[in-house]
Amino acid sequence: MENGVRNRIDYRKKGIAVILVMLILFLGGCDLKEKQIVLYTGFAKNEVFRIEDSSCFLPELMVYLTATQNRYEEVYGEQIWSNHLEGVTMEENMKDMVLAQLSQIKAMNLLAEKEEVELTREEKEKVKLAADEFFNSLSKEERVLLNLEESLIAKMYEEYALANKLYYYLVRDINPEVSDDEARTITIEHILIKTYSLDEKGEPVRYEAAKKKRAYDRANEVLERLKNGEDFGKLVDEYNEDEQSIYSFRKGELNLDFETTAFNLAKDEISNIVETEYGYHIIKCLTTFNQEETDSNKIKIVEKKREEAFDQTYSVFVAELTKIFNEKLWNRITLWKEGEVDCSKFFSIYEEYLGEAFDSMEL
Repeated sequence: MENGVRNRIDYRKKGIAVILVMLILFLGGCDLKEKQIVLYTGFAKNEVFRIEDSSCFLPELMVYLTATQNRYEEVYGEQIWSNHLEGVTMEENMKDMVLAQLSQIKAMNLLAEKEEVELTREEKEKVKLAADEFFNSLSKEERVLLNLEESLIAKMYEEYALANKLYYYLVRDINPEVSDDEARTITIEHILIKTYSLDEKGEPVRYEAAKKKRAYDRANEVLERLKNGEDFGKLVDEYNEDEQSIYSFRKGELNLDFETTAFNLAKDEISNIVETEYGYHIIKCLTTFNQEETDSNKIKIVEKKREEAFDQTYSVFVAELTKIFNEKLWNRITLWKEGEVDCSKFFSIYEEYLGEAFDSMEL
């Protein structure tokens, strides 16, 4: 539980991932770095990539990259760029994420053309207002550094809006019924006795048989003390080897054996020993149903089904597109240092004008 479960649940509770400020869904993706279809050297000046006849140039990429950089630094501080994720710097991870987002926007605009999805006059007027506000929020120095013109900002917002409109258009008929049981969230407290350790690289190393047997005996000792009436919370403090003890989750989020046991417990009931890849668990059910969380989960489940429906169409379409990537230019792109440029309002201004423009399309 310490890795997979904790990361999954803590991440959801914190709600601070920068990706959440972006409306585009990274589903099928459009991987330019790993799946170059054409080897090509005839790029236009500052052309980062091209998908069919749709190009992305350096100024628009730098707006997305800078806006995302600003959001990361607001949450984590500038020191985040000294960190690594699976051996890759956070800067490179963020660059790759922004590249994936922009390539998907371009591909979705091509798909919108195929599906004959367009912005209305009213939507285009909102795009113009958003572009005016964002462009005017930048200083003259920032505009020069980014090599920006207001017409480019308007084009970027229009493509961003059209990609979002396409998504809602393609999922407009997906509105499944979700039962309370499918969506309900339970809250449990557990005691974990691990059956692994971590090596110098942080990778799990499973206990050998004798050590695993000692872990089981320790878990059984806990269970016997609980059966003799000792307080669960007290034993959590004494035995638990997880960094936390309380989790809330719904079906389909955790290890199947752990989840099945937990969902079959009544309030305040305590399980027998449950084995997962993390070790031996003893689970106590704290709550079996929360209407507010259940209603919230229904929305998430429906949205997941819509994403899956969208991806069925999008992934087939994008697989056939010709893509070229200017790796030489890409490798020269770096983040701004010490607040040279601030594009943090890029996404919030979009939200203000167009954030709810398409989510009522006959869903």
